Amino acid sequence: MRGEASRIADRVSRDSMASKLKDAGEDTWRIGNELFTMTALLDGNHAITAALSDPSRPVSDKVTLLNTLVGTQTHLLTMSILTDLVNRVWSRSTDIANAVEDFGVDAMMYYADYTNTTLQVSIELAQLHSALLNMPVVRARLYDEQATADARVKLLETLLAESGFSKVTMRLAKHATANLRRRRYLSTIQWLISKFSRHMGESMITVTTASPLTTEQIRKLSTTYSAKLGRPVHINSVVDASVIGGMRIQVADQVTDMTVVAQLRQLRGSISASA
Repeated sequence: MRGEASRIADRVSRDSMASKLKDAGEDTWRIGNELFTMTALLDGNHAITAALSDPSRPVSDKVTLLNTLVGTQTHLLTMSILTDLVNRVWSRSTDIANAVEDFGVDAMMYYADYTNTTLQVSIELAQLHSALLNMPVVRARLYDEQATADARVKLLETLLAESGFSKVTMRLAKHATANLRRRRYLSTIQWLISKFSRHMGESMITVTTASPLTTEQIRKLSTTYSAKLGRPVHINSVVDASVIGGMRIQVADQVTDMTVVAQLRQLRGSISASA
């Protein structure tokens, strides 16, 4: 969990750069990739991370170090973002890597906006999440720290070869397994889905069913919860055959479980209590 100083630094920095990223257009693809590369570099070298986040070190020294690390081939906005980050105060040295990754995802979201694929990416990430729910062995291999990053990415590419997923979805999916960042693969995909939902100005409603929701069901759920919450919502449809039937609906931390498997658990509990 990030400390207060890091949360403020991350948020203020991203807010200050948001308009510049948005205006970068097609270049956001390059910027996002450069920031993901930088995230991996920081995660793999604690000495560099400590040097760039050291509050007692002059910013000019940190910028010199950045220039040494990324060279002159880096996009100017990438360098501006990194310079802004090293000029801020962090609760822990490792939090600066989290902020760089946040910026990388932001850049990819703005690239999705630029290519008119934002909603498509959000849907595809949800489809990936649903598919992997029923593939525990594959999931485990995608966050296997004993395997190389190249091996994990190759597995993912094989898995998604016929998916037809967009460029941004594929890049985010690869980032999630190439740089594990001590997270389980599905946790990272769920985090990305949430970020896209907020980016689109919507509240995310996660609906878990045994089979895919129909277009009409999604429309009705969207209408109902938009009216209930007073703001647009995005229906994150998760398919999990293990629920057998019914529907599990999660709004923020509030869960309404009307699945068959939940009802069976309640029934078994009632029988045990009365026995």
